[in-house]
Amino acid sequence: MGARVIISGGGTGGHIFPAISIANALKEIDSNTEILFVGAEGRMEMEKVPLAGYPIIGLNIQGINRQSLWKNWSLPFKLMKSLADARKIIRDFKPDVAVGVGGYASGPLLIAASQLGIPYIIQEQNSYAGVTNKNLGKKAEKICVAFEGMEKFFPSDRILLTGNPIRKEVVSIENKKAEASEVFNLDGGKPTILITGGSLGAKTLNQSVLNSLKELRASGVQIIWQCGSLYYDSIQETLKSEKDGIGFIRLFPFIQNMDLAYSIADLIISRAGAGTIAELCVIGKATILVPSPNVAEDHQTQNALALVNKNATCMVKDADAVETLIPTALEILNDSQRKEELGVAIKKLAKWDADQIIAKEVMKLVK
Repeated sequence: MGARVIISGGGTGGHIFPAISIANALKEIDSNTEILFVGAEGRMEMEKVPLAGYPIIGLNIQGINRQSLWKNWSLPFKLMKSLADARKIIRDFKPDVAVGVGGYASGPLLIAASQLGIPYIIQEQNSYAGVTNKNLGKKAEKICVAFEGMEKFFPSDRILLTGNPIRKEVVSIENKKAEASEVFNLDGGKPTILITGGSLGAKTLNQSVLNSLKELRASGVQIIWQCGSLYYDSIQETLKSEKDGIGFIRLFPFIQNMDLAYSIADLIISRAGAGTIAELCVIGKATILVPSPNVAEDHQTQNALALVNKNATCMVKDADAVETLIPTALEILNDSQRKEELGVAIKKLAKWDADQIIAKEVMKLVK
């Protein structure tokens, strides 16, 4: 009989993709491993995890609503109920070990695991740990981190620098440039900028591009632009009304074959989510990070600064982006030495096998 592992957390792709990578790595070590995911009802993991072939149970839990505090009145009741539900899930499944990847469901599940004597591991993706993980870290067997200097949040004797698990299929970009030129209908000889605001798009990045269409057109670059499904129709309309033509832009609500987009890009503009950064390090191309201001404890800025301090990226603040993002991008593209240096420096931070390292740590805890 194989090991029994519960993996909890989710909420965004940044939590879910690493969780699935860890699950896959556990199966590679021992195909008899039984894995159960625990997520939050109504969140992205309830759809993505079954697609990856794993069972999932949802807890009725939400985060604190910082915009509208009165909406939090039901939170204590939901927390008590989800703790009771988490205890029942653990008693029924009888795991040897639990893994928390962050997100709403992680808290109740790991608290319940601790109460029932089940050892657990935390995978902290960001360079700035949230309140929940800081508290959970006190009783964790191991805290697997992706950035240096995490001693300020966790007991130093239990920290393991593993990096963040990456989606291998997304970062395998070797010898795909010709295919990418064909798929995106682009000229392989022209400089190409990839702009991505994550799976939901990013309003600031979109406004920055729209604000600089004239400069972009004059510069002779090509653009692959993932704008998010929320913004796609309105941007499409705006571009159609441009009288000089926008044949140099390829606009998508969401890019399916991200490996091809990465392979043809000379410069990548992105938000600073920890999972994205892990992939960008492996890809090893010049990047500009624009941290999202709409995240807990402004952790994307901390993520970006960890790279800025190693001269491995250029950071543009969200508030300055509409004015300065595209001029900065064109400046880097025109300075081949700076472009080269950024690519080399970010590649040095790449960690390929985080999923395997974490999976081995999980297996060490199996009784």
